[in-house]
Amino acid sequence: MTTEQESREVAEAARESTWAGKGFMREIFLGNFRFDWISPYPETEIGPEARDFCIKLKTFLETEVDSAAIDRTGEYPPHVIEGLRKLGAFGMKIPKEYGGLGFTQAEYTHALELVGCYDANVIAVLSAHQSIGVPQPLKLFGTEGQKKKYLPLCAKGAISAFALTEQDVGSDPARLATTAEKTPEGDYILNGEKLWCTNGTFAELYVVMARDAQTKKISAFIVERAWEGVEVVKRCRFMGLRAIENGIIRFTNVRVPKENLIGKEGAGLKIALITLNTGRLSLPAACVGFSKKCIEICREWSGQRVQWGAPVGKHEAIGHKIADMAATTFAMEAMTHLGSALAMREGYDIRLEAAAAKEWCTVEGWRIVDTTMQIRGGRGYETETSLAERGEQPIPVERIMRDCRINLIFEGSSEIMHLFMAREAVDKHLAVAGALIDPKKSIGQKLAALPKMIFFYAWWYPTRWLGWSLWPKYASYGRLGKYLRFADRATRKLARSVFHGMLVHQARLEKKQAFLFRLVDISNELFAMGAAIARAEYLQQKRDPSAASAVELAELFSLNARRKIRRWFHELWANDDVAKYQLSSNVLKGRHLWLENVKADFGGEVRQLPPVSTGKPVEREHRQTA
Repeated sequence: MTTEQESREVAEAARESTWAGKGFMREIFLGNFRFDWISPYPETEIGPEARDFCIKLKTFLETEVDSAAIDRTGEYPPHVIEGLRKLGAFGMKIPKEYGGLGFTQAEYTHALELVGCYDANVIAVLSAHQSIGVPQPLKLFGTEGQKKKYLPLCAKGAISAFALTEQDVGSDPARLATTAEKTPEGDYILNGEKLWCTNGTFAELYVVMARDAQTKKISAFIVERAWEGVEVVKRCRFMGLRAIENGIIRFTNVRVPKENLIGKEGAGLKIALITLNTGRLSLPAACVGFSKKCIEICREWSGQRVQWGAPVGKHEAIGHKIADMAATTFAMEAMTHLGSALAMREGYDIRLEAAAAKEWCTVEGWRIVDTTMQIRGGRGYETETSLAERGEQPIPVERIMRDCRINLIFEGSSEIMHLFMAREAVDKHLAVAGALIDPKKSIGQKLAALPKMIFFYAWWYPTRWLGWSLWPKYASYGRLGKYLRFADRATRKLARSVFHGMLVHQARLEKKQAFLFRLVDISNELFAMGAAIARAEYLQQKRDPSAASAVELAELFSLNARRKIRRWFHELWANDDVAKYQLSSNVLKGRHLWLENVKADFGGEVRQLPPVSTGKPVEREHRQTA
């Protein structure tokens, strides 16, 4: 059994301990709203080759992809996979020198956004192959020999998969059981079983994470499906993404040549995390695509459907929902395109921006689909096939909802994204004052850290209170300037709150997940607000025909974001976190079994209740800080 401390140490060793460059969100956590780093909003238009590709891809999606049939049968038709190969879709991110299309991250994002408007199953096969499969880690960490051997195959459509998850390994890689035993010749013998390997059931290539049984260090390997000992055990089936080729892959005494080690021994998890920095941007792109589709569905339906003497969109309850959907989708697109542009910048570290885009866009995308279901009512809940059989337009809201739910779990669940970002949020503070809250440090080590801590905080903390965030700052942004001034003030308050949390909770802070999650939610909302305003201003400067509309959307989004941020700041110190945790503990201990026991009312067995927890009385946590 892996201990909590071992799991924490493995995760800490895997994270990037140094920053590859500057980061907008990193500065937010430190109290610096560096809007000048994202405004002017970076150009994210696509080149002529990528534009021609997207035109062909759109035609292909409309004429060759029967999404209802794919969902109904749970299979990718061979002509769809072959058609994607002929388009070069499996090589979008692979450089031209290796046979790919050589798209930039921004161009790749545009293509996935387009696919997201049509079919989530197609998104799954393309993004699992290019965002986290063989191409991306080889581009970043592969040898020239590995690139020459495998990237041309991937570009031609040799589908790849990423194999990390196991029966007991979800977000905790310390429990990894697949082993890689080194032979005297320097090769490796793989043994183990991987679960939920997307593309795995029809992939030709895998990136496999396995650990050395002696050192416990995890490494990454390229494994070919054709090798002896590689076995597809089972294909898994799911609520949504019904055609996804996802399953259990077993490796039995698979001999991996030493040339197929990616990077260095023991660097597997770090390679995976760095790969995901850009890989996670595929999900926000998909969310933007289906959210735009949802707006189209709701706009058309709300104008056609008449109830109580008026189109339903004229009723305030529905009108508000549509307004929020549109404003949020604008911010989602602004954040996603900004993240893609930042990923292409030299000297920029996007680990936080990518995680924020993944977490925020998947959550907001789910809300948009849920709202679409509510607006469409029974017709949203009814399948597209059934609607067509009744002679109505086959609008696939039900399918979109099933397909998009996994986005909150894929590539790091929303909860894991919050924890990942929270760890990065306190990185600077741990570097400066971590010794004081580290139980492993001696008294002498704690005292030795005091001068450094005093020197840093004597300057840093007062300046988180000082700073001009009133008019005329950001006056050039017109009616959006006041929201930037709010974001400037909120950023400093966020940094103070992080510091106050460390003072109040000290070593217990890592357990205060509700507190940490609110901090992350505030930072994500500030990032989204900054991205939306920067994009609206960019369109104005370009004299784009949509500029006035963009300002309207950005303003409503900022109004909503400001209200949420203020609420989260309040709830940092006035909440029911202790009461909820105590009640959940009693539920897990079986204290409330009677609530589950329907049979007891009809002559079934009545289970005995354990004694109530003797912990502290349930109290509403309410603290005030300076």
